[in-house]
Amino acid sequence: MEWFWVLIVVVVLLFGASKIPEIARAIGRATGEFQKGKLEIEKEIEKAAKEANKTPERLKLEEAARSFGIDPTGKTDEQLREEIKKAV
Repeated sequence: MEWFWVLIVVVVLLFGASKIPEIARAIGRATGEFQKGKLEIEKEIEKAAKEANKTPERLKLEEAARSFGIDPTGKTDEQLREEIKKAV
C-alpha cells in the first residue's frame, strides 16, 4: 500500500497536479479500447471454433442454402435440406 502513495507522489511531481485529469482520461480511453479489442478477439475465436466443428456435409448444405438465398443460421441439417428442396 505504501508503494501506491509513493507512485502518486512521483506522478504529481513529474506531471503536476493539472495534468493528472488528462492522464487519467487517457488511461481510461486506452483501457476501453483494450477491452473492445479483447471482446472482438474473443468473438472471432468463438466463431472460428464453431466453424471448425462443422462437418463437411454441413458446410456444403450451408453453401447450397446461401446460393438459394436461404439463411442457414440456427437451422438443422434437415431443415436446410427441406428448404433447399422447396427452393429447387
